Amino acid sequence: MIARLVIVLMSWLAAGAAWAEPMSPEAARRFVAGKLFAFNCFDGSRGAGRIYGDGSVIGTIQFHGSGPVRSVWLPAGTLQARGQAICASIKGMAFDPCFNVDRTGEGSFRGSLSGLGMIAYCDFTRRQVYAGMGLRRHEPVSSATSVAGAE
Repeated sequence: MIARLVIVLMSWLAAGAAWAEPMSPEAARRFVAGKLFAFNCFDGSRGAGRIYGDGSVIGTIQFHGSGPVRSVWLPAGTLQARGQAICASIKGMAFDPCFNVDRTGEGSFRGSLSGLGMIAYCDFTRRQVYAGMGLRRHEPVSSATSVAGAE
């Protein structure tokens, strides 16, 4: 029974990867810049945010799907193109994680940790913003270093 479940799950994951359309860093920037996206990650973490064309990020995150929702602000230049990947340069991290970006639908994409795409990823879905709703740069938020240490 477990073997069947594993086969079905692996088939589903392989089919999902086949539907994905890899995006170059420039195509990814055009697809996401300034738009509001909700996300759900492989580990249960979830949230919403905006990625701007200058590589800055503003949003919220709830780690592992429980506990407090935290505000996040990452400054300009945090996200940078390196080859065909998008890398994050975050103060206090020993390395810069890099991600592959695959378009999965009209308003959705998957960001996966390079080399671990089937294991470590987040799925992003575009959200519509209505008057008085959404995240703006001038809202007070926590710095990235306080959020990174909160896990």
